Amino acid sequence: MKLSARNQFKGKIVDIQEGAVNGIVKIDIGGGNVMSATISMNAIKELGLAVGGEAYAVVKATSVMVGVD
Repeated sequence: MKLSARNQFKGKIVDIQEGAVNGIVKIDIGGGNVMSATISMNAIKELGLAVGGEAYAVVKATSVMVGVD
């Protein structure tokens, strides 16, 4: 996966709060830092996100995206 965003943090998914339309994904990026992102439930399912899995928190401007290999 290649992205133009330079702020990419690989980490472990520690929590997913599922809602009707969106969910909040929390990623432990180490050093006691946890990043969270609100993304659609469809994206959570399509990316196969699950607690304990690895993912990237990708920061571009004021947005945080989640990506997987």
